[in-house]
Parts: sequence; C-alpha cells; structure tokens
Amino acid sequence: MAEKTQYMKKYVTVGAYHTPEGKTIPKFLIIDDEHKILIDRLVTSCRAAATKVGGSGIRYTVRIRGMEKYIFEDEGKWFIEERVQN
Repeated sequence: MAEKTQYMKKYVTVGAYHTPEGKTIPKFLIIDDEHKILIDRLVTSCRAAATKVGGSGIRYTVRIRGMEKYIFEDEGKWFIEERVQN
C-alpha cells in the first residue's frame, strides 16, 4: 500500500514590492535563512485555503524556474506547503 504524501507549513522570508495601487508582487523567497529562490513572475493571487496544511490567506501562484508554485501570506507571515521527508 502506498503511503500518503504528508506536508507541513514552512514559514519563509519573502521579498516583495508593493505597487501604488496596493498590489503585492513577490520577487524572491528565502528558505532556512540561506536558500534564496528568485521568483520569475507572479501568475495570480487570490484569497484561498492552504489545502495540504490547513489555514488560509492570500495564495500567490508564482512561476519559479518554469514551474508554478504556491506561496501564502497570512497576516504578514509567509509560508509554503513543504513535503515531509519520510
């Protein structure tokens, strides 16, 4: 029987800029205070639930190295849904 993939909420540092209209554009994220990952572009943002780890907030769909990923902002804190290594 295959094990179900588990995820955890991983808090990260996000560098972003804010437009005069109030839109937030994430530009990079830092994982574990050492791995800086550049965000190629913002695809979309909307209020949504983090279905794999629980909670909700603003979900940003971003493109990183050609792949779409989600990052979440909830009351000023940023997180990703990180796969738990078994």
